[in-house]
Amino acid sequence: MSANSEPALFTKLGFDPAYLSTFEDKLFIEGPQTARRLTNFFTLLLLATVIATYGVLSNSTATVIGAMIVAPLMGPMVATTSAVVMGSLPRALRAFALTIAGIVTVIIFSYLLSWVVPNVTISFTSNGEITSRINPGLLALLTALGAGAAGAFIVSRAEIADALGGVAIAISLVPPLCVVGISLRSGQMSAAIGSLLLFMTNFLAILFAGGVVLMIVGVGKSAISIEQKRLRRRGIILFVVCLVLITIPLSLTAYQNITSIEDNNTATVTVQNWLQGTSYQVDTVSVNGRVISVTIDGTGQTKPLQQLANQLARALGRPILLNVRTVPAQNSESRSP
Repeated sequence: MSANSEPALFTKLGFDPAYLSTFEDKLFIEGPQTARRLTNFFTLLLLATVIATYGVLSNSTATVIGAMIVAPLMGPMVATTSAVVMGSLPRALRAFALTIAGIVTVIIFSYLLSWVVPNVTISFTSNGEITSRINPGLLALLTALGAGAAGAFIVSRAEIADALGGVAIAISLVPPLCVVGISLRSGQMSAAIGSLLLFMTNFLAILFAGGVVLMIVGVGKSAISIEQKRLRRRGIILFVVCLVLITIPLSLTAYQNITSIEDNNTATVTVQNWLQGTSYQVDTVSVNGRVISVTIDGTGQTKPLQQLANQLARALGRPILLNVRTVPAQNSESRSP
């Protein structure tokens, strides 16, 4: 390959140097339009918080998706990792500060908005928009890495910028922060920590995966000086360390989820075997540590509960406390005239 054809090929496959000034103007909030752009950012962020908060509280997936599209929070995150790749410390600090300001704004505003809704109507067990965000696992990290990489690639190319909305839907930023505010208002600290963990997973995935993609496509070529290259190296290392640290609680959560599913399946099979020969059938089985709650449906006599407790203890390999609720079966029949 000749020296003349190499830059042309790089322009086609990698980052177009002619796009650099436009790329910087879109990502970095600076210059004479700073005040206007910051006003736009926080206005959209507050509106997205309203949509996401009440979308979560009403358990409306479509509404929450709308909030994801409106929310501008991904912008300063991609700007942060772009500035690190380009070796610009002032830009990285400004973008990171804007991200932190946005995070705090969403949590406080969602906390205030949630007071409009009676606390008794907020469910942390049956509301899918809440439960899906308070117990993240490794799959959330893998999804976030893919979305972060896609977002950085889209931002680096002018011709596919319209696809950024899809990335905003794929990676959840504002809704988890709204769940943090809602959880704090309801006094659910474990839920608040879980949803904040999901947000941090998405945030760090954008920084790391986005930074790697931007380096691959060639954005890092703008870092010329030794100091810029040193900043980029340290920034990427910091991203990796933070990502590894957040993988620890995610792995623990994933392990606990798998163990819980296995325990519930084992307990359900054990209860079904115990009910054989009776008119009862299993309604629900819930394993929560050493406490097992069972609901059965039917009529007549059951086998001794101590027998079931012993069988469950052997099957699960630990002492258990068994609670059994019996629901009498009622059959009704009606004929039309």
